[in-house]
Amino acid sequence: MMTMNPTDVLELIRGRRSLRRYRPRPVPREWIMQILESASWAPSAHNRQPWRFVILDNAALKQQLAVSMGIRLRRDLQADKMPSAIIDKDVSRSYDRICSAPLIIVVCMTLADMDVYSDARRNRHEQTMAVQSTAMAGQNMMLMAFSLGLGACWMCAPLFCPDLVRQVLDLPEDWIAQGMVTIGFPAQTRQKTRQALGTRALWR
Repeated sequence: MMTMNPTDVLELIRGRRSLRRYRPRPVPREWIMQILESASWAPSAHNRQPWRFVILDNAALKQQLAVSMGIRLRRDLQADKMPSAIIDKDVSRSYDRICSAPLIIVVCMTLADMDVYSDARRNRHEQTMAVQSTAMAGQNMMLMAFSLGLGACWMCAPLFCPDLVRQVLDLPEDWIAQGMVTIGFPAQTRQKTRQALGTRALWR
């Protein structure tokens, strides 16, 4: 078994930041493939690898997706009776984050290869397992992006409108959007803090 310096691994994990502002420089294709390769080696339930990825670097399609998602976001926030100024700000922020990223990888999952049971309880657990597997693939993706000197950020927005994402991107029916990772050469730096483990871990 190959071993690595634990300090180097921890520094990689601790060094990653959620960065949302990028330079306009495109991400090299070979780097994109490395990011996808890293995602494909994540742990997965039953080794079914339920993740699916949509690589999005077309400016017009990114704009179409951002506009469509913005319309849905505005409608949802209006239903929540949020103030117009806050709605405008949220919609504008979402649009900018999507359109300004040189690269977006939409992270989807499928239940096509997961087990199917005769009861709803176990089927719900299968879906949760697929979600967990897909999320771990997303983490691998962001760590690889960071190791390449790129910034990345996970956006949960597609989770609120998977039908819309599927329609705009013309995806297969079984692809369920879970999130999107915006990626690019960083144009910002950020500090990151974490709560003490003592408040979030129990020894038994």
